[in-house]
Amino acid sequence: MSIERARAHLTKYGFAERIREFEVSSATVALAAEAVGTEPERIAKTLSFLTHDGPILVVAAGDARVDNKKYKATFHNKAKMIPFEDVEPLIGHGVGGVCPFGIEKGVAVYLDESLKRFDTVFPAAGTAASAVELTIPELERASEYLGWVDVTSVPEE
Repeated sequence: MSIERARAHLTKYGFAERIREFEVSSATVALAAEAVGTEPERIAKTLSFLTHDGPILVVAAGDARVDNKKYKATFHNKAKMIPFEDVEPLIGHGVGGVCPFGIEKGVAVYLDESLKRFDTVFPAAGTAASAVELTIPELERASEYLGWVDVTSVPEE
C-alpha cells in the first residue's frame, strides 16, 4: 500500500508520526486544503512528468500552475504529464496520493520555487486521503530532492 511506502520513507527522517489520514478524500488541492484546514496554496501538490531522462516529480504550491516556457527552459522538453494509468507503476503512488516519499528508484524529485513563501506545507503521504505537514527544510531532506526549479507561475495577489 502506498501509504506504507511513504510511512517507511518518512520514518527514516523522523516524520512518520506527523502523517494525517482522513475519512474524506484529499485527492485535489481544494479537498486537501479542506481536510487539513489550511489555505489551498499551502498544499504541496506533486506533479508527475515524463522527460527524455525518465519520470520526474515537481512539488509545487497548490495555487501554482505549470508555465510551459519555464518548464521547457529547465527540462529541455515539453511538459508532458504521465498518463493516469502509468502514474502508479512509474512513481509508486496512485493519482491523488502522489508524493515524493517512498517512490520508485530513479524518479528525480524537484521542488518548485512557489513553495518558498511558506514556513510549512502539506504534501500527500501516498494516498488520496493523507497529508503530512513539513517545514521547507524538512521537505528538502525527506524528498531527497535534486534541486530547486522555477517552472510555475502563481496568481498575482
